[in-house]
Order: sequence, then structure tokens, then C-alpha cells
Amino acid sequence: MAYDFGFLNNMDEFQVALQENDAMITYFNSSSCNVGEALAPKVMKLLEEKFPKVKFFYVDRELSPDIAGYYSVFVEPTILIFFTGKETLRKSRHFSIDELKAAIQRPYQILFE
Repeated sequence: MAYDFGFLNNMDEFQVALQENDAMITYFNSSSCNVGEALAPKVMKLLEEKFPKVKFFYVDRELSPDIAGYYSVFVEPTILIFFTGKETLRKSRHFSIDELKAAIQRPYQILFE
């Protein structure tokens, strides 16, 4: 089974996603960023295996500049992690999957376990 993810194209969709999901990752990237394109499936695999209640949303920075601007995302890839509607973590450019896993672990356990 493939991991279920979504796309956010405007601020209205973003706000709905925040309200409907207790935990979500917003993955900002564009098709011109090869690093981001290679990293996205690894992040989805991490969520599927370790954090299944965290919903993954992809935002194309070039197609949705309103969302990127609102959240001050100017480099790619950038990951914003929200728990109960609040940004709890931000990672940009250089980060490892292990680093991301360690950062998600504690808030995830508090919220879901």
C-alpha cells in the first residue's frame, strides 16, 4: 500500500488541513530541486513506518507562493511539522532522516501514545 499524502495549493486548503489533522508535515519543494525530489519519498517512508498518524502534505513553492511567503519558506526543501495546529519543528535544506525521526518522536508520543 502506498503512503497517503496530499497537496496544498492555497492558504484556504492549508488552514483546513491544519484543522483536520492533529499532526502533519508540510513539505515545501519545487520540481527544480533535485535534493527535495529525492528526499520526499524517504520522509513519506519514515512516516508510514514510524509515525502513521502524521499526514504528509506537499506544497510546491513556485505554484503556491502565498503559503511559502506566509510561513517564511525561502529555501527548498523545507519541512514544517505541526502538532495540534502549532508549528513545532522546521527543517531546511540539510537534514537527515534520523534527525527528523528524533525530532518527531517525543511530540508524537505525547500526542498519540
